[in-house]
Amino acid sequence: MDIKRITLAESHLVIDLFDQYRSFYKQLTNKALAENFINERLRENESVIFVALETKNNFAIPVGFTQLYPKYSSVSASKNWILNDLYVNGNYRKSGIGQALIKAAIAFAKNKDATYVQLETAVDNYSAQSLYEAIGFEKQEPDSAYLVYRLQIV
Repeated sequence: MDIKRITLAESHLVIDLFDQYRSFYKQLTNKALAENFINERLRENESVIFVALETKNNFAIPVGFTQLYPKYSSVSASKNWILNDLYVNGNYRKSGIGQALIKAAIAFAKNKDATYVQLETAVDNYSAQSLYEAIGFEKQEPDSAYLVYRLQIV
């Protein structure tokens, strides 16, 4: 297995996986939307994407990906990273691919002088929680110093 950061020219490697990821979260499959979204993130330099490639019969097959978004803090004057998306094709789960993708993301963030990588997962996604905790992520308690507000626009 090979883990690599993709460029805009390589976005085709993750389009199907991104569409599957969205379907996993109960969104309708829409490859055009997936392609547009991924291409725009890469074109605008708004995210960093790593893909896991498995070699079969001399062909590299994309089997998983992770997408990171920058998170800025004016107070600490720092740039950190949100591991927003992690997906491994069902046929390749439980083989270390998710862990390898996360470790690549952590190494990238560390190389960029980030102080942390943050992620969120569904409260009932126990296998993901186990993986994150095994890697060293710690569940955060609600912040008592700051409140989070959200305004639904659509």
